[in-house]
Amino acid sequence: MPTYDYVAVNRFGKKMKASVEANSLTSAKTSLRNAGLTILEIKPQTVMNKDIELPFTGNPTAKDMAVFCRQFVSILRAGVSVSVVLGMLAQQTENKKLRGAIRGMQAAVEKGDSLAGAMRRVGNMFPSMMINMVAAGEESGNLEDSFLQMETYFERAKRTKSKVAKVMIYPCVLLVVMVIVLIVMMVKIIPMFLESFREMGAELPKLTLMVMAISDWFTKWWWALIIGIVVLVVGSILFNRTNKGRHFFGWLALHIPVFKVLTEKAACSTLCRSLSVLLGSGLTLTESMDLAAANMSNIYYREAVEKVRFQITEGTTLSAALHQEKLFPPMVCNLVGIGEETGALESMMSKVADYYDEEVNEATDKLMALLEPIIILVMAVFVVFIVLSIFLPMMSMTQAYDQYL
Repeated sequence: MPTYDYVAVNRFGKKMKASVEANSLTSAKTSLRNAGLTILEIKPQTVMNKDIELPFTGNPTAKDMAVFCRQFVSILRAGVSVSVVLGMLAQQTENKKLRGAIRGMQAAVEKGDSLAGAMRRVGNMFPSMMINMVAAGEESGNLEDSFLQMETYFERAKRTKSKVAKVMIYPCVLLVVMVIVLIVMMVKIIPMFLESFREMGAELPKLTLMVMAISDWFTKWWWALIIGIVVLVVGSILFNRTNKGRHFFGWLALHIPVFKVLTEKAACSTLCRSLSVLLGSGLTLTESMDLAAANMSNIYYREAVEKVRFQITEGTTLSAALHQEKLFPPMVCNLVGIGEETGALESMMSKVADYYDEEVNEATDKLMALLEPIIILVMAVFVVFIVLSIFLPMMSMTQAYDQYL
């Protein structure tokens, strides 16, 4: 299904940027208008601005799960049984792991197991949050509503993760290109000029001699540099899977100024969206906090939510517990307090999540705008450094030739 990027104004008068999936441009516009948005600009996504997914492990992405929930509801509304729905979804699901899991669920349901029980049997394919919501939906007879809520949750999660992925991938791609260009220049181009200088016997400046030494090293050991980069990347990925690694990278995300704001806003969006969906399904606040903690990507925020959950069991209000953790901004704590006082915590969580979704969009746009000139400036410094190393000896030889004449 095509995806369209749009700029619109919501019912509160706030400008927002996001994307929507629809069969056509007309359908996309109709969907946005029905959501109460005034469209300022809308266009199809291209290769350059397409939402980024990172399915390196083959596991279902947030987009896969959103499509699964949407299709489940669509087929269930036709009046067929859950087993038949699963059989139909198994035939049309693109992700291989998810397809196998759905087939396993179908077999379990046909043997008399509940849908939530069948989801538990297929391992870690489905998040605990989704399984508990399905269980609540089966008990209350509102299974369709549970899947609709999860579709909304996964759609929002997809947009947030896509925005964050763009911020992370863009500088990485530029850095890789810079390294490749640097290696090619040092191994192929620079040696041709420097060999000519050696043959002429010209007296070379220190900058040129430095570049010559670096070029000689690159010529002999370029493969070591590539291996070192690969080892560094793979090592970082493996290290991030350890407890110390998660704390290390989580600490960096909270202390590097350009990433700190984005990390905070994304965490607030995830927590509020999770609580809104879970409370809406009928789960208690403590149960919702348990499941919400598992959704936090930054380990410091996950530990903070776990501490908040413990404080709630001790009788502390959610707003007071969030305030004590210091990681959550005052606005979140204050709005949560209002929701608790008015008895509308679920709807308040949804509104706060919507606000921070828009804040994540704005933060990522600002971060991209900041990173691009910084990386270009770094690349320009390298280029100027190399050009000067070639230009200075040429100037010296030209001046010597003029004096000779």
